[in-house]
Amino acid sequence: MPLTFFTPGPAQLYPTFEKHLQTFVADQLGAISHRSQQYRNLHKFTVDQLRTLLNVPETHAILFLGSASEAWERILFSCVELESFHLVNGSFSKKFYDYSSALNKYAHKFEKPMGQGFSASEIDVPEYAELIAVTHNETSSGVQMPVSEIHKLKQRNPDKLIAVDMVSSAPYPDLDYNLIDTAFFSVQKAFGLPAGLGVWIVSEKCLAKAQTIKKQYSIGAHNDLPTLWKNALNNETPATPNVMGIYLLGKIAEDFNAIGVQTIRKQTEQKAAAIYKFIDRTAGFTPFVKEKAFRSQTVIVTDTEQPSSDIIKSIKDKGMVIGSGYGEFKNSQLRIANFPATSSEDVEKLLFELGKI
Repeated sequence: MPLTFFTPGPAQLYPTFEKHLQTFVADQLGAISHRSQQYRNLHKFTVDQLRTLLNVPETHAILFLGSASEAWERILFSCVELESFHLVNGSFSKKFYDYSSALNKYAHKFEKPMGQGFSASEIDVPEYAELIAVTHNETSSGVQMPVSEIHKLKQRNPDKLIAVDMVSSAPYPDLDYNLIDTAFFSVQKAFGLPAGLGVWIVSEKCLAKAQTIKKQYSIGAHNDLPTLWKNALNNETPATPNVMGIYLLGKIAEDFNAIGVQTIRKQTEQKAAAIYKFIDRTAGFTPFVKEKAFRSQTVIVTDTEQPSSDIIKSIKDKGMVIGSGYGEFKNSQLRIANFPATSSEDVEKLLFELGKI
């Protein structure tokens, strides 16, 4: 029996994935040189589709990495000479902070318990912090920082660079890249693709910062920002890239553009509203994030009275897979991914079966 995955990543493959994969194989694109014009055309197509989908201006490059986790390191090497500042309210925002410490930066943090969100007005950025690290959607806890608050945070701190982790939410957040210096995501969540590709959106300001730091400190030997940027101008990558991942991402982004990103955002909100309504009204389920303004639209987390492992097993018997809680919450919570690959009908079926438990 085919399964429908509501897991927060890797997640359900997008319905057109198999068709695009077959085309990739049939056209023998896995054998082309990454220095060929054929590859450059493929690369440019994907960048152009993403630029349209996410409304990324020409002041920002769209670069390809091995993963979103790699973006943490690239950003810290490139944009932080001495001090960074991190908003931490879950496991993944903390890992960004930990990477900074591991690279011998002076890492500041403003930390809240899992399940709580941030407003710009309560955040005091340390004077000498060069970068503000923000997680739009904390995958571990189901907390989403409203885009308006991220924009306000930058407007209150115009001299700081701001980096936005949108790993488990892109293309949902409508970021204004006139304010956002850098953002990043991976493809195995809302883009409905297998893991193995990270996307790094980065501004000319970040490039200038990296060039300045490089005069005194190491900014990494592999795929440093100036080298990535130089190659991207020619629709190439420094090292042999994940050609299949880049091709498939371009085709899925094209599919998203055909639907329209505003439609995708509206559909995401409608499905999320149905899930939260179910959680609010059904005995045995309680929303983990108490403040509605901070509830994620893409990774919905509920506390459960029953061991979540029992619920997961029961639902899998019905042909669906949902995520467990993260870390200490593994057996007391469910995480339900709400990505474009699952339809309203899929969500209705899931909620119907959850209601019978």
